[in-house]
Amino acid sequence: MNDLLALTINAHGGIERWKQFKAVSAHLVNGGALWSIKGKAGMLDDIHVTVDLHRQWASHTPFGAPNQHTSMEAERVAIETTDGTVIEELLNPRASFKEHTQETPWTNLQLAYFVGYAMWTYLTSPFTFTLPGYEVEEMEPWQENGENWRRLQVTFPPYIATHSKVQTFYIDKDGLIRRHDYDVEISKGIPAVHYLSEHTEVSGIIVPTKRLVYIRQPDNSPLKEPLIVSIQLSDIKFN
Repeated sequence: MNDLLALTINAHGGIERWKQFKAVSAHLVNGGALWSIKGKAGMLDDIHVTVDLHRQWASHTPFGAPNQHTSMEAERVAIETTDGTVIEELLNPRASFKEHTQETPWTNLQLAYFVGYAMWTYLTSPFTFTLPGYEVEEMEPWQENGENWRRLQVTFPPYIATHSKVQTFYIDKDGLIRRHDYDVEISKGIPAVHYLSEHTEVSGIIVPTKRLVYIRQPDNSPLKEPLIVSIQLSDIKFN
């Protein structure tokens, strides 16, 4: 295993501890400009997410109505009732974003797909980087706000739905992920810089509970206005 990846995984609780759990759930408070831009203001203000730790599946609830939730996999997304009745579904959801720009409104299924793959990526990193098909490489270090961060470039395998094939994770001296860069392919590759903070220990796993996302400028710095997405996590549970 790459030594920086090993450092990062150990700092976040270790792979053996991770393997003891099947899923993680959390309460989310989402903010930022993205949801209004996409015509979905208010839908994610106060919501719960559950993700499978060992295969790509995520669900947000309530979604659109108190008795509805989402079910997201790489090649399928659906909105279902609490008894499992499928209200609507979309196969090959990635294809539905063809020609989208940052301003293109989303359907509810497209929103479910985006937040599903995004939260799965966030809540399973860095442990999933050990799965088949992932490629990791250490890049040159980066200095920001007086800190020196090592950088891990991760190439995601084709079977995983995520923001972009290649993403960069910034690791502090303690081995914690502090920044995450990617290009949002479903919105014409808009470059994003994503900051992670307020790390907390839950059942032996370290989880960042505050996330802020901005546009990434050509010099790799964040454009601080507007704030694109904010995510505050609480009531985190591994099982």
